[in-house]
Amino acid sequence: MKKSLDLKLQRIRKYNFTSKDFIIADAKDADMGGGIPAPGKKRNKNGLILSQYKNLKDYLDMMESITKSKLVDIMLMSASNAELLFKKGIFKNSPVTPAVRMNDTSDIWDIRHGNYKKEMATPFRTANLKNIKKFVNLGLFSVTFSKSLEHDLEMLNAYRKFRQEAEINNFNYFLEVFNPQTKTGLNQIQLGEYVNDCILKTLAGQLKSERPLFLKMPYNGPKAMEELASYDPENLIVGILGGKKGTTRDCFELISKSSRYGAKVALFGRKINLAEDQMLIIKIMRDVVSGMDPIEGVKFYHDQLIKKKIKPDKALSKDLEITEKVLKL
Repeated sequence: MKKSLDLKLQRIRKYNFTSKDFIIADAKDADMGGGIPAPGKKRNKNGLILSQYKNLKDYLDMMESITKSKLVDIMLMSASNAELLFKKGIFKNSPVTPAVRMNDTSDIWDIRHGNYKKEMATPFRTANLKNIKKFVNLGLFSVTFSKSLEHDLEMLNAYRKFRQEAEINNFNYFLEVFNPQTKTGLNQIQLGEYVNDCILKTLAGQLKSERPLFLKMPYNGPKAMEELASYDPENLIVGILGGKKGTTRDCFELISKSSRYGAKVALFGRKINLAEDQMLIIKIMRDVVSGMDPIEGVKFYHDQLIKKKIKPDKALSKDLEITEKVLKL
């Protein structure tokens, strides 16, 4: 079966893009950065959050269910989980493309009682490309620029080494670029400009055979998104990451604004994984990309939860709030 990702990328590159071609990925790779809490907490049949965390079987079952639903174009996983689902044949006759997180830089280490996020990002890679290539041909590689010559050179050298391996093994990848996690002295506008320039500077020295299929990055406001997405739309497809769970309004506002200003891909982790109803929120994400107002999306989401006898985590009035400052620009 042809993969929806491949078909959509073709249409995007040929300028035949419509809202139906917007690419959505479920980022279920949290175990690459965290431990026991990575899959999120269990819920009872009424959707109420319980004290215990989901186990690996719960996590895998949801990956399998969402893949079978065909609601997403990409299922992003850790190498170990991708291997398990591949052996079950989940992706064999599916339009969903399996993908693996290829590196686990220190800024994604969300370990209980850890202190890593207070330090500059440091490159590290657990996954072995040659082994992963046996069952998956799409990976995510992440870099983080920190306004530090030493750290940024280390990050770029790690990326160059990965690119060389990927090209030799004919392995496809997309590039994730995080905002600095330490203080930079930049305001939001300047931060967007800094990250955009870092991306273009990094890609400028790469031939087509080395380049990522698309980008995954934070939404740094309308100006930054439009600037980057319009720079080289034929060769540079921009996607956004979801960040924190936030409110349902944050989720729908983020995908609405980013798509309006040029993004063609959304790769959401916690915004999907921690939702009361994961499949429902993905369905409405697609409706929002197609023109549904984010406020109406939140109201519809709550209405559907109630019909399913699922108690929302937040009251409607709270869930309608925008809590992420960049979404207010």
